[in-house]
Amino acid sequence: MSSDELEQAPPRKRLSRDERRRQLLDVAWQLVREEGTDALSLGRLAEQAGVTKPVVYDHFETRTGLLVALYQEYDARQSQMLEQALVRCDASLASRAGVIAEAYVDCVLSQGREIPGVSAALAGSPEMEALKRAFEQPFLDKCREALAAFSPSGDVGIAGMRLLVGAADALSQAAAAGELAAGQAKDELQAAIMAMVERQ
Repeated sequence: MSSDELEQAPPRKRLSRDERRRQLLDVAWQLVREEGTDALSLGRLAEQAGVTKPVVYDHFETRTGLLVALYQEYDARQSQMLEQALVRCDASLASRAGVIAEAYVDCVLSQGREIPGVSAALAGSPEMEALKRAFEQPFLDKCREALAAFSPSGDVGIAGMRLLVGAADALSQAAAAGELAAGQAKDELQAAIMAMVERQ
């Protein structure tokens, strides 16, 4: 390349801290999608993103920090999808249960095969499991608030909310793996939520 060509090349734009974090998270999701969670390390992320390791370490510090950031992003998307759907739905148990089922399954499907690996990696230690549960709590609170009025007792207990999450995870993962059609997973989850609320 001649010196004239070098002079005409546009300068590389330096990303802001937020833009760099967004880029790193996007590359991390892509890595998990293509190679699985086991392939995700800070060094590999730096290599794939075309940055030095200190840049990645500055954003996430540890592999666990990166996994937490990915799970937190997924959880925020799930909560946002649910919130938007609840605003538009009728005030009936069937409608609310259907909206919760749809938001949960659609969010898992939108993340494809990536979220089970991230979730499993986070469940590897008591600290990570506690962190995962803390991220789930706002989603569960929204579900409880949406469903409580339809329960004979006027509330939905912890056991009911854990049942909701267990069924939602199992059915969503089955849909993501192609074992169930998405519509079937949503219908089964809606029915399970309604039965759980009516038993409270």
